[in-house]
Amino acid sequence: MSQNVKTFTFLVEGGKATAGPPIGPALGPLGLNVMQVVKRINELTQEYAGMRVPVKVIVDVEKKTFEVEVGTPTTAALIVKELKVEKGAHQSTKEWIGNLTFEQAVKIAKIKMKDVGAKTLKATLKTVAGTAQSMGVKIDGKEPKVFIRDLESGVYDELLKRYEGVG
Repeated sequence: MSQNVKTFTFLVEGGKATAGPPIGPALGPLGLNVMQVVKRINELTQEYAGMRVPVKVIVDVEKKTFEVEVGTPTTAALIVKELKVEKGAHQSTKEWIGNLTFEQAVKIAKIKMKDVGAKTLKATLKTVAGTAQSMGVKIDGKEPKVFIRDLESGVYDELLKRYEGVG
């Protein structure tokens, strides 16, 4: 890449980016083929259909080339997708809108691991449980606070060994 590099960050719905705002107006003036950029964004975000996902477009203004980097959706968006619900509970302390299986919680934790900066799957699961708590979502049939306690006390250690290093 040359010296004249510009970076743009957009929040797009997975697989549904368009050449309209905000992408087209931002990239059009740079002389890029906006449709190529949109096509690439949609290819890379297809697996996040129905979720808003952060996307970074790095443009080499002189060469008129670009790279696309896809972030990950929020933990809340991943929980909503796994549970196939609209959104979290209105009063998360009084109502439960769903239950993540242990496997679903691990799946979300693996996606989010590099984002949250946790060193272990267990630590990342705690952050997923924290989000679940605020959304009124149980994990493995338990309130998230209980799930975290069980996680810390070793209840899930054997199960976790199956998932670490996998995927």
